[in-house]
Amino acid sequence: MRVIITAATHGEWMPSFQKINPKYVGNSKKFSVGFHESGIGMLASSISLMKMFTQETPSLIIQVGVAGCFDKKIPLGKVFAVKDDFAGEIGVMENKVWKDLFDMKFDKPNDAPYEKKSLPNPWLHQFNVLKLPTKKAVTVNTISTDKRRIQLYSGRFKAVLESMEGASLHYMGRDLTIPFIQIRAVSNYVGERNKSKWKMKEAIFNLNETLLAFLDELYKIA
Repeated sequence: MRVIITAATHGEWMPSFQKINPKYVGNSKKFSVGFHESGIGMLASSISLMKMFTQETPSLIIQVGVAGCFDKKIPLGKVFAVKDDFAGEIGVMENKVWKDLFDMKFDKPNDAPYEKKSLPNPWLHQFNVLKLPTKKAVTVNTISTDKRRIQLYSGRFKAVLESMEGASLHYMGRDLTIPFIQIRAVSNYVGERNKSKWKMKEAIFNLNETLLAFLDELYKIA
């Protein structure tokens, strides 16, 4: 099993890179792990992931990173597996009503790789080996601060987490039939720009402790 760990920035997986079991990064055909930095945002991550896909076809891609959270009842630092993701900014605001690709009839709700207008992870049950709690996420290029946009994502679309790369992985994994799992740790609440209230260090610590445990469990079934 060849596993690639990807994140927008290397800092999000660096603690795992430094502490990973040495036998996981050797030349074993049974189980080997590589690390990949995609860059920030949907455009950079899409191109970077595609380049990686063409160089090798991994058995599993694990995207890790921090995320904003719409639900203030969820404690900062909590780690989730993303069950479903979508690109939140593809569409038009018309007469104060948001219309996405499907509302505008550019795509049908189940046109591949979409399923019911979204990008669920079909491999989640198989690869959520730690049985992490799961949530729906939205991917944006502009971090949400506008109250109407926040309500749109959390209300109409039922998103709980927000990132800038997740939908790129879900779209490409589904389209190219490459198994993936997205794991996110909550660093802040969406709309909170006072970074003294964020828990970035705690989120990255929890994320990497989870990732290391995830790799140990994955090795058992490889």
